[in-house]
Amino acid sequence: MTNPILKSILLRTTLPLLLAITPAARAQTVTTPNASPRGGVSQVIGITMVAVDYGRPYVNKREVWGKLVPYGFNDLNFGTSKAAPWRAGANENTTVTFAHDVKINGSPLAAGAYGLFMAVAEDGTATWIFSKDADAWGSFYYDLARDALRVATKWEDTPHHEMLTYEFSAITKNSADLALSWEKKRFPMTITVDTDAVVVANLKRELANSKSFEYQAWINASQYLVQNNLDLNLALEWAEQAIRANFIGQRNFATLSNKAQILEKLGRATEAEPLMQEALKFGNAGQIHQYGRRLIAAKKPQQALAVFKFNAERFPGVWPVNYGLARGYSAVGDYPAALEALLKAQQNVPAGDTVNAAAIVTNIEKLKRGEDIN
Repeated sequence: MTNPILKSILLRTTLPLLLAITPAARAQTVTTPNASPRGGVSQVIGITMVAVDYGRPYVNKREVWGKLVPYGFNDLNFGTSKAAPWRAGANENTTVTFAHDVKINGSPLAAGAYGLFMAVAEDGTATWIFSKDADAWGSFYYDLARDALRVATKWEDTPHHEMLTYEFSAITKNSADLALSWEKKRFPMTITVDTDAVVVANLKRELANSKSFEYQAWINASQYLVQNNLDLNLALEWAEQAIRANFIGQRNFATLSNKAQILEKLGRATEAEPLMQEALKFGNAGQIHQYGRRLIAAKKPQQALAVFKFNAERFPGVWPVNYGLARGYSAVGDYPAALEALLKAQQNVPAGDTVNAAAIVTNIEKLKRGEDIN
């Protein structure tokens, strides 16, 4: 460009334009740290996954409650909402996802993903809001009509949290507490799940898909019902599938003893007994030993001793046969015979099994004092 006057005019007109668009272009094309980085936390309750995704602002020496987080519902001077709650995080919606139906503080909420909002009151109360709008940015377009659930909570004092944090605690098979903690306040909710109902429904689905081709799946499913005192008639149906289903059914220790146990639970001992005797013929030393221990736990010492003797005849010298004999004799009060068997067991503890080796030493002393080792 040779004309200096034209060059000067172009510089004066294009440079301001370039300066004006550069920040926007830079924001779109490069990655820099977010002042409120995204975070996530998840927890399985029973078999139900609960996951929270949220922006994590810092306190950064600011006054939070009533200032940075205004009390109640507010007109944010943007979007369509004239009474918006707090977004319970920063930037994009805080979202919470439930894999199955749950209850929040006792109120039902269907499985799915929700935008999570909160309205905080100056008196220390607050309201959790689960919105069907899970993909918004902030609460500028919050719509009361899209609420799926509102539940009350109260803030609690907590040690200082510089970054906003969601965390799970008090986790059990059927429940967990989820709390938002920020600055020196904590806002909890309790999530409960009918885990048995969820598991049984899931078992029914799984036993209608490829897992139905594994007899072990039918055993495991029936055992869940037994162990949790659920539908024993259904457990029996599933146990029967493991034995007789076309292509996959097997008569072995696991399938037969499983059905026998369920029959026993149903009060049909006369049917269970011959089935268990057949199962014993298929069992290995460890399986028979565990059945004997189960009989001791069921307060059937004579039957247990008979099973341990059968194991010793079938698998002489195999671990843990002699330990089983010791437990059987001890259960019926024959401590000298129990001690003799236990001393033999001490000689064939598997290498590296320090737990049983130590237990045997303790139990030898018990038998010498005339105490039951079971």
